[in-house]
Amino acid sequence: MTDVVKTMGAALGTAAEADLEAINRLTKTRLTAEEVYTFAIRLCDNLVDRDFERFTTAALERLGELFVGKSGIFDHNWSAQGQTARIYRTELVREPEAAAETGEGACYLKGYAYMLRSEKNAALIQEIDGGIKKEVSVGCSVAKRSCSICGCTDGSCGHQLGRRYDGKLCFLNLEEPTDAYEWSFVAVPAQRQAGVLRKSAAGAPASLREAVEKAGGGSLLGQLENLEREAELGRGYLEALRQEVVRLAGLAEEDLNCGIFKGIAQRMDQRELLELRRIYRRRVDRKLAGGPQLGQVRKETAGEDAFLV
Repeated sequence: MTDVVKTMGAALGTAAEADLEAINRLTKTRLTAEEVYTFAIRLCDNLVDRDFERFTTAALERLGELFVGKSGIFDHNWSAQGQTARIYRTELVREPEAAAETGEGACYLKGYAYMLRSEKNAALIQEIDGGIKKEVSVGCSVAKRSCSICGCTDGSCGHQLGRRYDGKLCFLNLEEPTDAYEWSFVAVPAQRQAGVLRKSAAGAPASLREAVEKAGGGSLLGQLENLEREAELGRGYLEALRQEVVRLAGLAEEDLNCGIFKGIAQRMDQRELLELRRIYRRRVDRKLAGGPQLGQVRKETAGEDAFLV
């Protein structure tokens, strides 16, 4: 197993009733809202970090289970004296407006943490509210690390992290988490966006799902779940459309750097992709009508496995 240290984040305020129920499952003595301070953390995501590593979405989902009940410390110093806060629940948050380097939708693991309102913690709470204590990092173990270029899992492939091969960035996919140790406040986290999250107002819900749950759920929660399923289908459609456009472009343009074009396609919306698909289909049709040229196009693109159907 490989020990992995990654970066993280949080949301500020007073514990709501649902939060207190989750918090008190971890305590010996029942706490009240006045006794605890809560905040939310962006623990880790599926983007390539400063060490050229990334968690897969499946790994984030598993880490969400493992991090419940884990304590927050400082600088990954495993000492009981540094125990300050504890995570009482987590959720996977999707960011449909962004994309990971693999082309899938960006997402991150959000943790909800609590600490005691005490004289000892008063200065730390003030620093969190003031944005001084913000960056965080996770300590965990994964059973598998695979190369993004070839899929090798034992490090023997020779591909160098951070280099590009035919336009494709080399990094390690972190998979199959086996344990979560702790999360820490740090000065420089590996993951650029990890850290304490802000709320728009004191006590405001940190997510749409949380707002619906606090409103009583019921039929609204069912509608939200339907919208989430439809959004997932929409993301799948857009990804399939992007792949088709890249494939057609590779067939139509003999000198096209398909790796670079694939990155450009990730930033296009549906309208732009549909127009490019129309254009490249016409160009490919003309090549088909031309006869001998098609053989040459197929030959030159045969090495680009990502663009062959």
